[in-house]
Amino acid sequence: MADLALGGLQRWMQSVVVHPGKTPQALASPEAASLVPPGRLGEVVLPSATLDPAERVGIYHEMYLLRMEEALEGDYPGLSHFLGPKRWSRLVQGYVEAHPSRSYTLNVLGREMADYVSDAPRLSHRGFCRDLARLEWAITEAFDAAETPLLTEENLAAVPPDAWESARLVPTAAFRLLGLDYNAPAWLDTLRDDDHDHPLPRRRPSWVAVCRRDYKVYRVPLTRPGHRLLEALAEGLSVGESVALCLERSRPRPTGDQVFAWFREWARAGAFQAVAL
Repeated sequence: MADLALGGLQRWMQSVVVHPGKTPQALASPEAASLVPPGRLGEVVLPSATLDPAERVGIYHEMYLLRMEEALEGDYPGLSHFLGPKRWSRLVQGYVEAHPSRSYTLNVLGREMADYVSDAPRLSHRGFCRDLARLEWAITEAFDAAETPLLTEENLAAVPPDAWESARLVPTAAFRLLGLDYNAPAWLDTLRDDDHDHPLPRRRPSWVAVCRRDYKVYRVPLTRPGHRLLEALAEGLSVGESVALCLERSRPRPTGDQVFAWFREWARAGAFQAVAL
């Protein structure tokens, strides 16, 4: 079709490729047909020596779901392994129908997975799967986040002791903080082991910080008081305010040595980029 500009051709191709069902249904869908009526398909796609235009388009249409499975499995290796091939394929098919790829990059394709899992049909262990998806997406985001400076031991030592009360710790772009209801972190720890070594999914509160340092993503397990403290710091409260809030709400209260050890561990993992005085 001579009057179909490049942008229109791209929109048509995308609408066909991401449409669920068979290729003829995709070609006849309202969005695709409004750009290229099925009867005029031969004007934009030529036949090959062995395939007609619809069959040539069908190659891309039928490969789409397999490509989406592959891309999402890269972000969710634990979730795909836990579900197994059949249930994972079914989950991905429903997910990409609800959230088709609309970006030039597949890096953002899986960002709605945790919410989708919450309501996905025919899914057992829904709460565990949601927490596993949240944890794996935090890891993906931390890996892809922009590079920011990291707080060093020298930076910490340079802060005057009397300045810590009002100082604020600035998180890195790769920092993520999670409070989970299930034992997803413990299960993910065993992903490389034989299936029989996985713990059973169970409701067990867990807290974890996800950080990146030297191009490696770290998962730092936290106590409930440690999570409270990190959450307050990440929200912009001063060190003094954050510690006071943590001590007020925690039983038993962490000691000063414990809090100091937490700060050192978090800084080494790459949670902070600066101390704002």
